[in-house]
Amino acid sequence: MEKFALRRDRFALFDGMDGAAVNLCFPLELPDFRPWCREQGLAPFHVLLYAVLRSTLKIENFRYRLLDGEVFRIDSLRPSFTVINQHQDLNFALFEWSDDLREFVARGIAAREAASNMTELNAAYRGLSPREAKEQVFITCIPWLAFTSIQHPSASLAHPDIPSLAWGKFRDAPGGRLEIPFSIQAHHGFVDGFHVHQLAEQIAAELAALMT
Repeated sequence: MEKFALRRDRFALFDGMDGAAVNLCFPLELPDFRPWCREQGLAPFHVLLYAVLRSTLKIENFRYRLLDGEVFRIDSLRPSFTVINQHQDLNFALFEWSDDLREFVARGIAAREAASNMTELNAAYRGLSPREAKEQVFITCIPWLAFTSIQHPSASLAHPDIPSLAWGKFRDAPGGRLEIPFSIQAHHGFVDGFHVHQLAEQIAAELAALMT
């Protein structure tokens, strides 16, 4: 938390505002990891989820959270993401972290299948304690749309401390690259535009490292 102490005055500034969120949407350019996923028999969404969540843990500013008015830093993540159930309603998949990519993907797919077969909201997700809920990054994927903006819901406009990330339709980019619309919302007391840039760079680096 020594690093946070250096920006505590910035946190106080933004946390005192009615809306403390910074929300950026941009085209995120990545190495095209889809052919590698096909060779490995891995689902691209879950591989990207793995890279994104690992990246948020490596950029410290995305690890700060608020609980009962106190700032703290999470040490681990509980992976979760939105799914569509059989009635085309939203639900939440939730599973335990694994550093092993194949195990992570397998757990994510199992969680997706379980949540998509539920009629009501996932009881395990609703049952998270306030502290446990902070060990998340909110993830949603809108694969049908190349969106240019998005407004993420927030339990408190003044305290949007859990980052919200979204990505949309994949499209080819020059030089064998891949481009996706990407959105990052976070508490501006923790995260600035520079940290969003760092996260984007880290996601690309994580995917490149997986393919080597």
